[in-house]
Amino acid sequence: MPPAARPYHHGNLKQALLDAAVALTAETGPRGFTLREVARRAGVSHNAPYRHFRDREELLAAVAAEGFDRLTQAMAKAAPKSSAIQRLRRSGIAYVDFALRWPQHFAVMFDAPWGKADYPECAAAAERCFETLLGFVRASQTAGQMPAGDSLRLAYKAWSLVHGIAKLANSGQFPWRSRAEVLRFCASALG
Repeated sequence: MPPAARPYHHGNLKQALLDAAVALTAETGPRGFTLREVARRAGVSHNAPYRHFRDREELLAAVAAEGFDRLTQAMAKAAPKSSAIQRLRRSGIAYVDFALRWPQHFAVMFDAPWGKADYPECAAAAERCFETLLGFVRASQTAGQMPAGDSLRLAYKAWSLVHGIAKLANSGQFPWRSRAEVLRFCASALG
């Protein structure tokens, strides 16, 4: 008896493929899987991913764009009405929290081989995320809570600090193992 044919209908196939790619990234890293394996995990034929993605790199760029959008939302949500510098600090803690909660997205966002020129939707999502940070820096400068001057340079300093904490935490380089301990450290590092 021949094996049963796999149906192409999958509800939201694109999201199912994104979810399968994120799950595989947890096991193999952003470079260690194939579209065929993503399709198998999503329960669709090996050709089904090509309905939404031309190749593995385009799928990774879509995962990264999803991650940048989620990170932007997390940073904005964590920064309620308070002083400008507090909004900046809270957005930094939200950055690290995002990295700890969504390490697969974080890895794809920053370690996967997708080029900005080749994937403009992903590049735009990354730019919106950075613009959120830059807006918090500029607001802090306007409020006199950060030094005047090159906002871009200050934004890169802030990003470098929280990104470094996130990468070190996700790679197990800190003595603190719980998310709460890492976030307390992050809060103290941000002043």
